Amino acid sequence: MLDRSFLKAGHAPTLLASFLYFDLSFMVWVLLGPLGVAIAKDFGLTPAEKGFMVAVPVLSGALLRLGAGLLVDHIGPKRTGIIGQLIVMGGLLLAWFLGVNSYDQVLALGVVLGVAGASFAVALPLASRWYPPEHQGLALGIAGAGNSGTALAALFAPGLAQAFGWQNVIGLAALPLALAFVVYVIFAKDAPNRPPPKRLAEYLDVLKVRDAWWLMGLYSVTFGGFVGLSSSLTIYFNSEYGLPAVTAGFFTAACVFAGSFLRPVGGALADRFGGVRTLSVVYVLAALGLALTSFQPGSAWLALALVMFAMMALGAGNGAVFQLAPQRFGREIGVVTGLVGMTGGIGGFYLASSLGWAKQVTGSYQLGLLAFAGLALLALLGLNGVKARWRRTWPELAGATGALRL
Repeated sequence: MLDRSFLKAGHAPTLLASFLYFDLSFMVWVLLGPLGVAIAKDFGLTPAEKGFMVAVPVLSGALLRLGAGLLVDHIGPKRTGIIGQLIVMGGLLLAWFLGVNSYDQVLALGVVLGVAGASFAVALPLASRWYPPEHQGLALGIAGAGNSGTALAALFAPGLAQAFGWQNVIGLAALPLALAFVVYVIFAKDAPNRPPPKRLAEYLDVLKVRDAWWLMGLYSVTFGGFVGLSSSLTIYFNSEYGLPAVTAGFFTAACVFAGSFLRPVGGALADRFGGVRTLSVVYVLAALGLALTSFQPGSAWLALALVMFAMMALGAGNGAVFQLAPQRFGREIGVVTGLVGMTGGIGGFYLASSLGWAKQVTGSYQLGLLAFAGLALLALLGLNGVKARWRRTWPELAGATGALRL
């Protein structure tokens, strides 16, 4: 995938700094999920409360992505990223110093962790503006593979919580963030072709374009499924199969790594075969994986295999959506990334909270999983309805001469 033309096309230090910033920001964004078993034990939480707890940072990050996208287009992605990282590190250290002593305070911490989730709207434009259309899928796939940070949280947080207590893990999380911050400040660089700032009304004009709404809807399923499951799987494997928190974290990390690895692959496939074709396959596979998982396989290992399958499809879909977005909205990529990322987070909030609700009301996660599988099939129908118009109109709207891959 990394051919010579790609390596010459952009700015590798910025791409790698974007990945590291995104990766460790996502690690802390979903931190409450891997710590959820320990937190729930301390505060005696119900399944619905656990689902809402892990969903709050997802929703907060979703809403904050719009503001981050606006800042990216106004002051540049590098400065926006610096501000966000300082807020998150300060919030973690303050929570660790003062202590988190109630469920309400856990939710308040979740809101602060949402700032880390807004890194999506910074890292992707920072990388995207360095690369031409024919390399957008791979470049954004590499930057967006920072989704794997959710696996780092699942891999290490439960064990650290067992050894040092979950409250101390909150403080420890600031240490790798500080390292990423130093790398980001030194190596990240805004692209020279950054468009001039616009008035707020001009940014909101994007919402008048129906293609923006389609991209938002498509991403609410792929990324919503990915981050919603990432936040919920440690609790899921603990609750459904009785796995210890550390083992459930390892299972979650495997699923998240699989999905994150497929993000750049999905972007590269979209570069080669077209984002529409890639997404069409993705939605079918994701719906199949989620539907089969909903029937609660008899063994934890079979459940792991099915969830990994679904996560791989969703991860590839994330890369494919962001192969399409800059082809249609190259000059507005900052605000479009914020909007699309916002709806992706909203999809994750819906899935995480609905899984907790389904478990409390029905005693099973099946209803929540089947509903999201249905959303994937609905997204497929919508995509099939607009693809002909996209292929007819996007090259002209983008001023392209045949380089677009739809």
